Amino acid sequence: MILRLSAPLIFLGFLAILATGIGSSWMPLDRVVAALFGQGTRTDEIIIWTLRMPRVLLAMLAGAALALAGLLLQHVVRNPIASPSVLGLVDGAAVGVVLFLMLFSNEANALVVSVHWLPLAATLGALSFAALVALVAARDLMQPARLILYGIAAAALAKALVTVLIVLGPVYRAGQSLIWLAGSVHAAHWDDVAILTCVLVVLTPVLAAMARPLDQLLLDDQSAGATGLALNYTKVAVLGLSVILTAAAVSFAGGLAFVGLLAPHIARALVGLRMGALLIVTPAVGAAIVLGADIFARTMAAPLELPTGAITALVGAPYFFWLLIKEVRRD
Repeated sequence: MILRLSAPLIFLGFLAILATGIGSSWMPLDRVVAALFGQGTRTDEIIIWTLRMPRVLLAMLAGAALALAGLLLQHVVRNPIASPSVLGLVDGAAVGVVLFLMLFSNEANALVVSVHWLPLAATLGALSFAALVALVAARDLMQPARLILYGIAAAALAKALVTVLIVLGPVYRAGQSLIWLAGSVHAAHWDDVAILTCVLVVLTPVLAAMARPLDQLLLDDQSAGATGLALNYTKVAVLGLSVILTAAAVSFAGGLAFVGLLAPHIARALVGLRMGALLIVTPAVGAAIVLGADIFARTMAAPLELPTGAITALVGAPYFFWLLIKEVRRD
């Protein structure tokens, strides 16, 4: 078990060092390590700490947040296909972000309010579409395939709204919106890393305290209630946490699809169903998925860069189809 817990963390560390060395010019391992510890040349330290480290850390943090959101959603709805992108949370957050960019930007392409309000706009958008899915699926929450169909419909509605907002909104914000929708961490800044780090640090003790209730949610409602679990309160709390994690991640990294679907499945294959272990391994797996996708996006068509979200979608979409077919046949 110790090896299974540590393997994703070790692999993530390897990817982080590799990603730090990749850029417009390759930086060998010895120069990366020297620059990280303040022993490298001034140029190397500027490249590492100003340009590359924010991107690497933002990819890791966004992947960890989306993975945790997917894990929570899959537990609360007892559905292996549930994820922030499938249930419309990512696209709902996109509506909030595009509205924010439209309403609070000027013709000089600059925001007239602090960017620190962006996560709130994303959260409100994600909450709105989470409420929509919950409302229309109220009678079918125990039907996995139907719930997924409601989520797909909500995501389609959100995508349509985003398209309309981009077309009707100022042209000078359309480019930024499209880059954000594709999912990318190339424009990462230390402020983005700091905000997302704060969100995860604040939520970490909350998630740790939720480990036992989440284990109880694996039971059916009657059995879970018999163990003393406040079922409705717990479900609302878990859904709220997943919305906050999703909104925080997509506010700065954009629409990274299927990370919240893939990471929990990989983590469960490594450590089983115990929530204590999953809360450690799942964010590490999610961070590795996004960081690996970003490395691939940077090197596949160099010197051009592909959107990181396109790579996660290329990997996640076939797996989603396979899971969906399994669930439909099972129903």
